[in-house]
Amino acid sequence: MKRTWKVEGLDCANCAAKVEQAVSRIEEVKEARLDFMNQKLTAIVEDGRDESVWKEIEKTAIMTEPDITLISKESGEVVTEKSIRVA
Repeated sequence: MKRTWKVEGLDCANCAAKVEQAVSRIEEVKEARLDFMNQKLTAIVEDGRDESVWKEIEKTAIMTEPDITLISKESGEVVTEKSIRVA
């Protein structure tokens, strides 16, 4: 299963690499790629995983770089540090 987010507020390629590495370390993630130039995060997870894995990816990305905003290409949901803290 694959999901993509638009990433806003990402200022440098080093920050993008930190987010990509953090998301890649999640056990269920088979592949994670953050394209700094296009401001796009793509994650591929094992088939059959429930929605909680997507929330874990979002939380990990935001906690790694708190100033970013993620916008799901699939649902349009906007995820920020504030929304992570409230949830």
